Amino acid sequence: MISNKCIRSIMVFAIATMTVLAMPAFAQDSKLPDPTSPDFCIAVQYILADTKIEPTNEIFDNMPDYRHSKPAPNPLMIYQVVTYDEVGPIVVSCKVKTADHIRAEYGEDAAGEQRYCPEITRMVQAQAAEELRQWNPDAAAVAESFVIDETEPYMMGSSYLSDFQSSYLGEDGLIHFTSPGLQTNWDDWLIWIMPNRVRGQTYCHLPTVAYMKRLATGTAEPGAFITTVDDAPTMPMGARSEIAN
Repeated sequence: MISNKCIRSIMVFAIATMTVLAMPAFAQDSKLPDPTSPDFCIAVQYILADTKIEPTNEIFDNMPDYRHSKPAPNPLMIYQVVTYDEVGPIVVSCKVKTADHIRAEYGEDAAGEQRYCPEITRMVQAQAAEELRQWNPDAAAVAESFVIDETEPYMMGSSYLSDFQSSYLGEDGLIHFTSPGLQTNWDDWLIWIMPNRVRGQTYCHLPTVAYMKRLATGTAEPGAFITTVDDAPTMPMGARSEIAN
C-alpha cells in the first residue's frame, strides 16, 4: 500500500510538472533579450501566444517597411523595428501572431492563453529594477514605482501607427509607461469580413530596459515622443550620421 506521504509527494511533483508545462516557452529564462536583437520579438511571440513554435523575425532599419509588414502564420514570420534617441534604443515595436491563429495552423496544443503588450512592459520594468538593484538601490526603488498602464489594444493599424508618448508624468506624480498595441484575433467574428492578412495579429510598442533605467536614475526625462513617420529614428545616432554624410 502506498503511504500518504508518498501520495502527497506524487501530487506535489505532478502539480509542479503541470505548472512548468503551463508556462510559455520563454519562461525558462525570464531575462528579456537585447532590444536590438531579433531574439527580442521572438521572445515576445513566445510569451504573448504562450507558444513554442519558432518564428523567423526580420528587423527593419526603416519605418516604412515596418508599417507595411504583416506577420504570417505558416511559416511563422514576424517583424521588428527599434526607435532610438540620441543615447540609444528606447522603444521596440513588434508584430507577432495571435495565439488563436497559431492554434488554427498548428493544432490546439501549439499555443496557450493570449497575453497582451502591458505584460511585456511589466517584465521590462522588473528587469530594469533587478539590474539597478545591483548597484543603485535608490534607482531600483524608483523603477519599482513606475506605473504600467493597461493600454487597450487597437483594432485598426492606423491607430497603432499613430504618434504616442512612451512615458509620461502622471497626475499622481509617478512615471507611467504605455504599451500601445493592436489585437485582431483570428476567431473574432467581428473581423471575419476583413482580409486574412490583417486577422490574427498582435502588435506592440514596448519600452526598453535601458530607457527605464535612464528614467529611474534621472538621466532622462519622461515624455519620449514616438512616431512611425518615414524619417523616424530607427537606427543609432552614429549610423544615421554616417548615412547623412
